[in-house]
Amino acid sequence: MTASPGKANPVIFIHGLWIHSSAWAPWIELFTENGYSASAPGWPGDGDTVQQTRENPDALNNVGIQQICEHYAEIISALDVKPIVIGHSFGGLIAQELLANDHAVAAIAIDPAPIKGVKALPFSQLKSGFPVLSNPANKKKTVSLTAKQFHYSFGNTLTEEASGELFEKWTIPGPGRPLFEDATANFHRDSPAAVDTHKAVRGPLLLISGSEDHTVPAKVTREVLKLYADSGSVTDYQEFEGRGHSLTIDDGWKEIAAASLAWLGDNGQ
Repeated sequence: MTASPGKANPVIFIHGLWIHSSAWAPWIELFTENGYSASAPGWPGDGDTVQQTRENPDALNNVGIQQICEHYAEIISALDVKPIVIGHSFGGLIAQELLANDHAVAAIAIDPAPIKGVKALPFSQLKSGFPVLSNPANKKKTVSLTAKQFHYSFGNTLTEEASGELFEKWTIPGPGRPLFEDATANFHRDSPAAVDTHKAVRGPLLLISGSEDHTVPAKVTREVLKLYADSGSVTDYQEFEGRGHSLTIDDGWKEIAAASLAWLGDNGQ
């Protein structure tokens, strides 16, 4: 993949737990229309489609944060220029790690999984992670959400019907390991969820949150922002009222995408 003549740097979209990379298709189309070369490679172990991933969930067993980061770093190493990385949920954590390690020129982290150092742990976040964290054996296994669990964690601002449609269209099994690694990050010196928030020189970073997010509550993302307080590089925050964890795939996705495009333009990207 190479950058289009319109923009100097390509865009790589990174999905989070339980959502297939193909859910980024509308974003890719919009960013392409705006002059970017864009793609959404899946995690190591993902199938090419939602159905293929559902049919072979064991391919994702024991896939952790470090392996996912290394996977995207390898993809980036084959590019002519460094990309812009845009990630949702755990993809947002991965995007921050890629930026901090100089694999990207800019990053947007949407409802990002908390990095090491975040201490806030709201009840809704605990409940959203319970399908995985309730059983230690899930650390090495792949876990699927039920439609009811998805409605609470992702689609809580949507009707049950609208949430169910997204569940059927985009959900895939997810490895339990990243959730366990993230939940215990503050207890491990070399946690794979650690991000160098003090790095003086890096590209700009935008943190985005939905005010009603159950999986990664806005309070958590605002705490991430504080960890970057003494960074000498651009770190911005935008919060979208009334939006939940499904904000990148529900009917309001264009609002988030438009804000992302505008921010990139404001920051020379």
